[in-house]
Formats: sequence, C-alpha cells, structure tokens
Amino acid sequence: MNLHRRAHVLLRPGVAVSFLLVALIWGSTWFVIKDQLAAAPPSWSITWRFVIATVAMAVLAWRAEGTLRMSREGHLIALGIAFTQFVCNFNFFYRAELHLTSGIVAVLFAMLMVPNAVLGRVMLGSEITARFVLGTGIALGGIALLLAHESMAMPSSASIGLGLAFVVGGIVSASIANVLQATKAAQSTPMLVMLAWAMGWGALGDAIFAFAVSGPPVAPVSMRYWGGIAYLAIIGSVVTFPLYFKLIRELGPGRAAYNGVLVPVVAMAISTVFEGFRWSGLAIGGAVLAMIGLVVALRGRVEG
Repeated sequence: MNLHRRAHVLLRPGVAVSFLLVALIWGSTWFVIKDQLAAAPPSWSITWRFVIATVAMAVLAWRAEGTLRMSREGHLIALGIAFTQFVCNFNFFYRAELHLTSGIVAVLFAMLMVPNAVLGRVMLGSEITARFVLGTGIALGGIALLLAHESMAMPSSASIGLGLAFVVGGIVSASIANVLQATKAAQSTPMLVMLAWAMGWGALGDAIFAFAVSGPPVAPVSMRYWGGIAYLAIIGSVVTFPLYFKLIRELGPGRAAYNGVLVPVVAMAISTVFEGFRWSGLAIGGAVLAMIGLVVALRGRVEG
C-alpha cells in the first residue's frame, strides 16, 4: 500500500466525519454511564443496553445484507468479541466509574493502544516502533499525574486502586476484542451481521452474569434512566461500533485509535461541567502529557 496516500487518508471527508463522530459520542457516553449507576446494578444496565442494541443492530444488518446467517467460524469470532467486548469490557468499566470520575476513566481507557500493540505484535505481526514506545512512556507519565490528582480529590472512602484495577481489566478485554475483529476470519464476515450476533451473545452473557451477581432483573421506572439506556444502546453502540470497525478496516487499528486522543478531552470537559471536576496543576499537566504521548505513540505505530 502507498504509505503517503495512507498517511493522508484522515483528510477524506467520510473518514474524518466518522472519526470525529465516534470520538464525540464515546466522549459523552462516560457521563451517561455515570448517571445511571445509582439507579440500577451496573450489570443489569449493561444487559438492557445490549438487548436494545442487539435488536437495532439486527434490523440494520438485515436491511444492509438481507441475511443474519454466519459461518461456524464467524460465530466463534462473534462469541469471542461478545465475551471480551460486550461482557467483560463493559462490566469492568461500569464498575470503574463507581470509584473514579468519568473523565479520568476515559483518559485511562485511551491507553488501550498499549495492549493493542503487544497483542497485535504477537497475534497479527504488527510492528512496534521506538517512537511508539517513547509516546507510551510520555502518556503513562501523564496518567500518573492524573491519578495523583484524583487520589487527592476523591473522598477517603473511595477506592482509587480498585477503580484502576477495573480499568486495566476493561482495557485488556477491549484489546483482545479489537485484535479478534482485526483478524482475516472476522473481516471475511459482513461487519453488521457479526456485530449483531456479537451484541446478542453479549446481551445473553450480561444477563447471566447480572443474575448471578445482582439477583433478579432490576428495571427502574425513571424516564431519565431509560433515555440514557436508549442513548447508549442506539447512539453509543449501534451508531459508533460500525463506524469504528470501518475505520479499523480502512486505517488499521493504530490510526483508527487516534479517536482515543479526542475521547478523553470530550469526557473531561463534560465531567468539568456536570461532575465538578477541578483542573489543578497536576490534572492539567497530566492531561497535556497524556495527549502528547498518545499522539506521539500513535503516529509511531505502523500497520503491517
């Protein structure tokens, strides 16, 4: 592939719009998730989100492809994505927001490219450059400053360590899902059909897990709650995941992950307005370092 042409692919209107739309939407979802945590157990909120998303995605896939059939291999990939992305990843991150502000969780999630790079190297043979390593080191320094700010700003009853552990679990789970959907087997299956099945299997897994850890279904009557669920299901899932997976197929996982630089900026701005996030010197310095490091790291990643 012509590397010069690929370097400027982000300037294409269709790619640029998708890129920015994913970043803006995912930047807002962190706050919506935070708003729901007091209304219902996290696992049941995740279940309702993906029950609705599955129905909408199945309709979208049927209209686009005229079928929902997949091969056995396709179902195995869909099950893997379901377990890692739509069960483990979301259950970890919803719980992380019980202990950290939504903006901080979004910043930490932007470090997804670290396990992506390692797993991509091991499973897909992707290259890891010295510049990527340098950028990752800079970003980790910024994350350390943000966590230092968070530990001082949060009440003594909050568990920063537990929140961080949940974030790490969510990042690793999402990274495995990203690598799975970047395989040749996944790319040979229509994207919308695979997503519909992955969300469906994920919703089933979420329901089983929710019943095991939280008991019988919990369905609040609040219109605000269900409005948030609908937003997360339709806008935050059905709209964004096809756009993001398309970006991965057009740009490669590394370049598509550039939206991870913009997501925390949006999330922390929302957190400032609605959660009272205060920008101390540590927080500003950490955010700047994290953004610089992420840009350096991603610019240094070359897809094979």
